[in-house]
Order: sequence, then C-alpha cells, then structure tokens
Amino acid sequence: MLYVFGGLPSSGKSVLSRYLAEQIGAMHIRIDSIEQLLRVHAGINPVGVAGYVSAYAIAKNNLDLGHTVIADSVNPIQVTREAWKAVADEAGTDICEIEVICSDVVEHKARYIERISDIDGLEYGPWEDVLNREYEDWISRDLLIDTASKSIGESQSELLSKVEGFTPG
Repeated sequence: MLYVFGGLPSSGKSVLSRYLAEQIGAMHIRIDSIEQLLRVHAGINPVGVAGYVSAYAIAKNNLDLGHTVIADSVNPIQVTREAWKAVADEAGTDICEIEVICSDVVEHKARYIERISDIDGLEYGPWEDVLNREYEDWISRDLLIDTASKSIGESQSELLSKVEGFTPG
C-alpha cells in the first residue's frame, strides 16, 4: 500500500505521516529531507523536480519489496499526485491519498512562524511564501484531515480511524 500525504507547510502532514508510519510499520519518505540532501550534498539548487523524482524511485523500490510506503510532501499540483498514482500502478499496489489542512488561517500562520526545522540546515521562508505557493485543489483525495483547533493526539486518532476504515477502490 502507498499512502500519499500532501498539504501546505505546517498543516501537520509530517507529524501525522510519521505517526502513521510508526503505527503500521511503514517506510516513511519525506521530500523535505531528500531535497535538503540534494541542496547540501549534491549542490543542486534550486532542486526543482529532483526531490520528487528521487522519492518516486525510492517508493517504487520499497513497494516492489512488499513494504508499505508513506510519502510525505506538499504534493501541491495534480501532476505530482498523478505521478504518485503511477508509482502505485507500476508497483501493482493500492494508493490512499491523504490531504492535511489547517483551515484556521490564524492558527496555521502561528504554527508556521513557530516551526523549528528537524532537518539540519533547512530554513523556512516567510509566511507569505505559504500564502503565495502554487497549490491546486485536490480532485481525487481519499481522506481529509483538518488539524485546526485539534491537539496532535486528536488529529492522530482521527487519522488512524480513517485509515483503518479506508477501502481502496
């Protein structure tokens, strides 16, 4: 199974995707980590599509080995979402697309401003970068988690409940 998370920075997707990986024993692939390594160790800046393309290959390799894979990225446009579907199709596995949002803009901004990177050397731009980021509406997501006005534990419980009730199809 391939679980594909997406959502704007500081919506809660990395916290939730890591939690799900721990709960179900899945491989966790985080685009931010891949992109930072490409910048720092390969000197690729801007990273462009390299991070996503690398993640697709890593996911496919692990799916082919029979692992459950969780992909964690902003996944902002339909073309990236279709690429994840192609990875699942090529691996002959099901996919579950999960969008994570924070519908309260004030809360979302506060989270973003208070955010501290857990990736060495990764720095975040101003809040306006989030507001101005290209982010297309999802037309095919399977699950939606709105983290606004919820504790991390409440969002984790909601995610686990929805994943347990998910039927591919």
